[in-house]
Amino acid sequence: MTPSTSPLTTDLYELNMVQAYLDRGEDKEAVFEFFVRKLPARRGFLLAAGLADVLDYLETIRFSAEELAWLKGTGRFRDNLLDYLAGFRFTGDVHAIPEGTVCFPNEPLIRIVAPLPQAQLIETRIINIMHFQTLIASKAARMVLAAPGKILSDFGLRSAHGAEAGLFSARASYIAGFSSAANVLAGAKYGIPVAGTMAHSYVQIHDNEAQAFEDFARTRPEGVILLIDTYDTEAGARKVVALAPRLKADGIAIRGVRIDSGDLIAMSRKVRAILDEGGLREVIILVSGGINEDVLQTMKAEKAPIDGFGIGVNLDSSIDAPSLDCAYKLQEYAGVPRRKRSEGKATWPGRKQVWRQYDTNGRMAGDVLSVESDTQKGETLVVPIMRGGKRLAAESLDDIRARAARDLARLPEPLRQLEQGVVYPVKVADTLVALAQEADRFTARHY
Repeated sequence: MTPSTSPLTTDLYELNMVQAYLDRGEDKEAVFEFFVRKLPARRGFLLAAGLADVLDYLETIRFSAEELAWLKGTGRFRDNLLDYLAGFRFTGDVHAIPEGTVCFPNEPLIRIVAPLPQAQLIETRIINIMHFQTLIASKAARMVLAAPGKILSDFGLRSAHGAEAGLFSARASYIAGFSSAANVLAGAKYGIPVAGTMAHSYVQIHDNEAQAFEDFARTRPEGVILLIDTYDTEAGARKVVALAPRLKADGIAIRGVRIDSGDLIAMSRKVRAILDEGGLREVIILVSGGINEDVLQTMKAEKAPIDGFGIGVNLDSSIDAPSLDCAYKLQEYAGVPRRKRSEGKATWPGRKQVWRQYDTNGRMAGDVLSVESDTQKGETLVVPIMRGGKRLAAESLDDIRARAARDLARLPEPLRQLEQGVVYPVKVADTLVALAQEADRFTARHY
């Protein structure tokens, strides 16, 4: 049983509820929506991600004989549930805000319309996928905005909270505008460009640092990047200068050097001077270690001669905001709008749409949240994605990445500059307010 593919990657209460639904014959059409309730501190926007992996999950979810036997062995469930799960297939419809779209609180990133037991069973995994990839894409987008024109690579697999988290981080950051990832599986599964240099251990097993550089360059002659701070960074840079002519004579060009420690701004200036004086103006400087958007903004302000950044735990764990306050909630059942009224967690009922308006410069000016059947000015964001359990169309990762670049360019300038305390306007339409009141009256009659 593999966590990323097993339908047992769910919460027990989903199975408990499906058992109860089947016992009572509650299988009418249900509408659930996944959304973020509020933004974390220091987040002015989100970037939607994870939809393609959700669709893969919905199209392939199956219970194996082994999984069914385990469920039966727990003694928790009756035969009607086990028989239902044995033939389980998702047959519902999906609407969503496409991946790579900038989005804001209360906007439905995905809507599921399906028989109630189906829509309930898939809740946990949908949240699991959408939450994490949106979280990481949103963090990565901040870094992209903080370092325009720079090479950004996801180096965070080793510090990610598990193998799937590392894989999803590579995908989400690539959507946001990162150029590559160190994660080899991300290349195999998603076609993301993979990038990597060398570790300090490679240098350390040599008795001579210059020989380590040469051996590595001759073994991996394409796009050679040399790690120069194992011992003395400036001395390492000089060894690169001395080595370059010998490699060039054999048709090997040194593409860059990487620094992973110390005062990265000060050291990058010293290394740039050494490389330039040695005739290696075309050799780029990459740095890694403790990089986040604040560091990137500082380096930009200081005009540090750094061409690219390898970013690890600050990306893959989104250290400053490691989670989103998100939910997957029932909005309608059997044609009746439903609304949660819990204090601090009240929801807007019904099938919703988002209309986005732009100013004369093409920048985002504000969103309107209303019921799907309403008419508002602007571009509609929620679109049909799946019908009857079948995907309507498949988007390439490059298309999603292009959408993200377009949307980030259309953010209001204060959000592009990552200014704090900026609130993008999302208006709740009167039509949606009226539907909430109708849902409240229904609840009052039956509560």
